Parts: sequence; structure tokens; C-alpha cells
Amino acid sequence: MSAPGRSDAVIAGRLPLNHRSGLFGAGLLVAGLVLTWVSLMRLDASAGFIKYILVAVALGAVFQGLKLVSKWIFGPLFDLGLWLSALWISLLVLIAVFADLLPLRESRDVSQALQAPIRQRPNLFSSHPLGTDAQGLDILGGLVYGARVSLIVGFGAVLIGITVGLTVGLAAGYYRGKLESAVSFLTDSMLAFPPLILLLAMVAVLSPTVANVTVALAVISVPTYIRLARANTLAFAQREFVLSARLLGERNPAIISRELLPNVLLPVVSFSFVIIAVFIVTEASLSFLGLSISRPNPTWGNMIAAGETRLNDHPHAVAVPGVALFLTVFSFNRIGDRARKMWDPREAKL
Repeated sequence: MSAPGRSDAVIAGRLPLNHRSGLFGAGLLVAGLVLTWVSLMRLDASAGFIKYILVAVALGAVFQGLKLVSKWIFGPLFDLGLWLSALWISLLVLIAVFADLLPLRESRDVSQALQAPIRQRPNLFSSHPLGTDAQGLDILGGLVYGARVSLIVGFGAVLIGITVGLTVGLAAGYYRGKLESAVSFLTDSMLAFPPLILLLAMVAVLSPTVANVTVALAVISVPTYIRLARANTLAFAQREFVLSARLLGERNPAIISRELLPNVLLPVVSFSFVIIAVFIVTEASLSFLGLSISRPNPTWGNMIAAGETRLNDHPHAVAVPGVALFLTVFSFNRIGDRARKMWDPREAKL
């Protein structure tokens, strides 16, 4: 007789399904890494788009392999995409903060890059791992300093929007009456005005600096934050803990700060991850159109604009900032989805 608890698969000499999928994932991961190395390091520019297709297939194999191996190690509920998104954002924040300390080649001052080769293709083992642009500026350095601009604009605009919108929305939702009517009229009026037209008008009037672009984006986000904070305040204001605080004689400012603010803040913050992604795309779009920070200060948008003129011959000048923009926006959206499921009471009921 077989030992108690053994599955039929083990008795038959086969590994359990989770072990087999884990080993298959490990093999897929190794194959993907090998294919990535071959396509990046062994295929030259003459391979054309075949090289990029192989890179995409290899990275897909690496991701699927990591996914199977991680579920094998950490369990079936492990969300690899969420952890990779958090890792990417953390890495991006670190390199943006410590960009001045990194050994980067010249990426901002054209006069300092006169001796650098122009339009050099990516080579991970060269002095310019991601290549250079038409002016000889290092694309890796531009990517790093562009990340700094994107994160400052995204986080700065959201922080201003939350500060103003949360304060006004809490007051309107708690005190109601004429204050709520006035705030509702103001937010409805601002939301009725096309945000793109308002943003373009503010950018046209203000000088295109990081601070001004951040303030302009914050202005268009304030009405949304006011309405979100007001709606959540109305939902929590009638809850038992708020009514108990009133019966115990707590003053209104204390009730707002101690009882309502912690509960309203969580869904607002969870929504903010998506807004950061939207603002990063918006800033990149403005830079691409020449309406935001312009060269030689690198942003992902103006790097894409600078490389599009020779896209067929030098696709890396557009692909590198484009992929970085895609990964950043995708990561913030993925983190935002998980945050809403955890912190937004409306999502928790689903």
C-alpha cells in the first residue's frame, strides 16, 4: 500500500502539477534570457525589425517564466505584475533622486557632447548603453533626468490637488448648506470647461518650467478631488463613529480631522495613482508638442519628439523613452487598481 497522503501523480512517478509548472517556468525563464542576450548582443542592425520581434518574444517568455516560478515559490495568489510594478516605480524614484550622483554621460548640455558620437545605437557594454541622439547626448542620462521631471510633475500636481481638494471637499460635505452649494457650483463650472483648453491656456500664459506645468496640472485636478472628497465625506458623515463623536461633544474640527479625514483620505490616495499616470502622459504630450519643458532639458516627451524625424533609421531614440513612459504609466495604473480594491469602500463591496 502507498503511504498516506500521497497523490496519484506521485505514485505514478510524476511530479505534482505545481512542481511541473514551476520547472517549466524555470526552463522558460532561462530560454527567454538566452534569447534576449542573443537578440540584443548577437544580431546587428541589419536584422531590422526581426531583432525587435525576437526581443519582444524573449521578454514575454521571461515574464511568463517568472510568473510560473513565483507562483510555485510564493503560492498561486502571488501577483507578479504588481510586485514588478512596485519595483519599477521604486527604481525610478531612486534614480531620479540620485541622478546627479550617477556616472552618467552628458545628456543636457550640447556643448559638452561635441566629441560624442551622434545617433549611436544601443550597446549595453559601451559608454552609451542606450545610445545617443542626433546631438550626441546620452539617451540613458536623458531617460534618468526625464524621469525626474515626470515624477516631480506627477507627484507635485497630485499633492497640490489633494491638499486643496481634500480640504474644500471635507468642509463642503460635512457642513453642507450654502457652502456645499457654492462649492458644487464652482466645481461644476470648472469641470464644464474643457480641461485641455484650460491647460493649454495656462501653459501658454505661464513660462514652460517644471513648477508652472505642475501648478497648471494641479489646477485642473482640484475639482475632481473636491467632488471625490465631498462624496466620501457624505458617505462617512452618517456612520456610527461620527454620530458617536458628536454625541460625546466633540467639536466639528476635531471630528473632521480625527474621524473623517483618515477614512476619506484612503480612497482619495488610491485614486491618485491613476491621476499621477495621467499627468505623466499629459506632460509628455505637452513636451512632445513643444508646449512644456523644451530641450536641452530632457523629458520623455521631447526625447520622443527629437527622435521621430529619423524613426526608420534610428528607432531606439523613440523606443527607449517610449518604453519607459509605457512601463511607468502601466505600473501606476496597476498599483492604483490594487490600492482601490484595498482602500475604496465602493470597490470592497464588489
